[in-house]
Amino acid sequence: MTSISTTMNDHDLATLRPRLRKPGSNATPQARPNPTEGADGAAGVPLCEQEDGALMVLVQAGDEAAFELLMSRHKNALVNYLSRLTRCRDRAEEVSQEAFLRLYQNSSRYQDRGFFTAYLYRIATNLVRSEERRKSRWRTLSNLFAIEDERSPVSPHREAISGEVVDVVTQALAELPLRYRAPIVLREIEGLSYSEIAQALDCREGTVKSRINRAKARLREILEDYWQTQMLDRENQA
Repeated sequence: MTSISTTMNDHDLATLRPRLRKPGSNATPQARPNPTEGADGAAGVPLCEQEDGALMVLVQAGDEAAFELLMSRHKNALVNYLSRLTRCRDRAEEVSQEAFLRLYQNSSRYQDRGFFTAYLYRIATNLVRSEERRKSRWRTLSNLFAIEDERSPVSPHREAISGEVVDVVTQALAELPLRYRAPIVLREIEGLSYSEIAQALDCREGTVKSRINRAKARLREILEDYWQTQMLDRENQA
């Protein structure tokens, strides 16, 4: 595997710094000239020599330098771990940044028990799990319009869902009016219940179900030509 820098580079920090705000806070994180210089705490321990738990205490107070030091310590190992999970270094880099951002924004919840690394990895792992669930739902949603209608010309064996199919379904969704697009995405992709969707969209559950059914019917119409083309291509290749 290609070596990854163990320190945060300028791009990493430039990407994250504008987002380093806890929800509801207008305060600007306190920055230090150099995260490896100076002393903090009653014991006067240099920042670079402080344990992760002690750095998190500073992060909870909005200390940007302490946060940057934590990132520089753990980014290499975290990206390597995520690369194995996602099988994509670029995606691993993106997820690692999101994990550090979540760590900062939710730092007030952290209680040091000497397991900072496990805590950070749990955040990152949950992000990957959430992404995998969404991908699975996208595949299910894409598959749905290939086989749900018995009159569909698509073979019941159907082809494996590819990235192309997901893109086609995404484009079809974009053609739907928002009142139909929102409930079907919340239901099929985000996994919300009908009651949760009704609350989110401020309407009745019956209205949610009706709009989802209409959205599905419209998507089948939009995608019919695509599936017919796919079937003809398979026949020509046979």
